Amino acid sequence: MDKFRMLFQHVQSSSESVMNGICLLLAAVTVKLYSSFDFNCPCLARYNALYGLGLLLTPPLALFLCGLLANRQSVVMVEEWRRPTGRRRKDPGIIRYMCSSVLQRALAAPLVWILLALLDGKCFVCAFSCSVDPEKFLDFANMTPSQVQLFLAKVPCKEDELVRDSPARKAVSRYLRCLSQAIGWSITLLLIIMAFLARCLRPCFDQTVFLQRRYWSNYVDLEQKLFDETCCEHARDFAHRCVLHFFASMQSEMRARGLRRDSAGRSPELPQMPAPLEDVDGESRKTHLRAVSSGEQVDHLLSSWYSSKPPLDLLAPPGSWRGGLSHRSPTVALDTRLSQHTDV
Repeated sequence: MDKFRMLFQHVQSSSESVMNGICLLLAAVTVKLYSSFDFNCPCLARYNALYGLGLLLTPPLALFLCGLLANRQSVVMVEEWRRPTGRRRKDPGIIRYMCSSVLQRALAAPLVWILLALLDGKCFVCAFSCSVDPEKFLDFANMTPSQVQLFLAKVPCKEDELVRDSPARKAVSRYLRCLSQAIGWSITLLLIIMAFLARCLRPCFDQTVFLQRRYWSNYVDLEQKLFDETCCEHARDFAHRCVLHFFASMQSEMRARGLRRDSAGRSPELPQMPAPLEDVDGESRKTHLRAVSSGEQVDHLLSSWYSSKPPLDLLAPPGSWRGGLSHRSPTVALDTRLSQHTDV
């Protein structure tokens, strides 16, 4: 369990590298899916373009959505964009940085699929075989327009009897395949040039804004993780004390009933229950978790966290951060509450 805990903590602390690994994994899965896919063009004038473009664009859309779902930062970005301002202002630059980071990772697998499809050329030939200009090829001079459209629709199906041994089919197929590969290599070269320029020119500009946005985007992600962990810890502690309180009340009730039923005037021996609520946890429990001790306070705390997050000022008085949670809550020392917020 300790090894799994250490692995989980490492994953949480290096979420950026994990997201990069997931993107590479999706890209590898994309290559495997495309290589194992059996492409069969319908070879019908009405459906060739629909099938070819659908196979060229629909799987990338699905892979893009999978990339968004796999990236936890996309949810954090939307939450940061939609949350009320409250006591903490919202920086649009941080949201733009998170959006660009999410899109860069989510677009990796779709681009791999599109480039593979263009370099292979089957989807492009199927989609645009009926759109070829017949005047570019001499073999169509003796055909009627209807025969030309039927012939062009059969170009992707090289085993069809109509186009099996026709040089015109090979010419049209070779023309469309070369055009598809030219577009694929052009997109690949353009992406490489853009990545090269972004990598080489970024140090030439001021890095202050970039570092600030990167820091605060990581902070928002880690803050949400720590808040979820603290909520789980408080829920476990709160449930533990509720169960102990229930059994303590049942013990006193059973002892009272036993006194009435014992004719000799002796109370029956009952097992000793744990210590009262103030002593059951010991010194190892965090004191700040016990400050919220009722369901109304928990609901108010969660509502305050969403609607009015505390300002990013560790030197501010801790009492100004609590957002009206002091009613019915035990009094906690000033240094305890200060250590509570500096730990998070």
